[in-house]
Amino acid sequence: MRHNKKFNHLGRTASHRSAMLSNMATSLIMHKRIVTTLAKAKALRVYVEPIINRAKEDTTHSRRMVFSKLQNKYAVTELFQNISKAIADRPGGYTRILKMGHRQGDNAMMCFIELVDFNDDRKKEKAVEAKAAAPKTRRSRRKKTEEAAEATAEA
Repeated sequence: MRHNKKFNHLGRTASHRSAMLSNMATSLIMHKRIVTTLAKAKALRVYVEPIINRAKEDTTHSRRMVFSKLQNKYAVTELFQNISKAIADRPGGYTRILKMGHRQGDNAMMCFIELVDFNDDRKKEKAVEAKAAAPKTRRSRRKKTEEAAEATAEA
C-alpha cells in the first residue's frame, strides 16, 4: 500500500531520482531557467525551494547542508553570492513554472521552470505596464511644473 507516500517517484529508483533532482537543481541555479517536463518541474520545485530558502542565511552550516544536496561548489557559490541577495526579502515562491505545450515524440507536457527574480523579460514587461498605468490627464504638465517653480521661488 502507498499510504502517506505523496511525492512523485518519476518512474525511477531512489538513487536515480535524487541524482537527477540534484543535477536539475544545479542547472536551474546556474542557468536561472531550464526546460523540462511538467512532472519533473513540479518535483524539482519541491526539492529546490528549501535549498534556496536555506541560502538566505550565509553560515558554514547552511553552506554544508546545501552542498550535501547539490554536490557542486560552483552552484553553491552562485546561490549564496548572487541569488540569495535577490531573494532576501521574498517570503517564498522562488520558482515559476510556465507551460509550453506537448513534446513531439511522446506528447509529454513540457514547461520552463525559472527563478522568479531573474526573468529579465518579465521585469521589462512590468516596467512597461507601470508606465502605461500612469493616470492620463487633459491638463498640461508644464503648467504644474511652472506653478511648482513659482512656489519654490516665492519661498
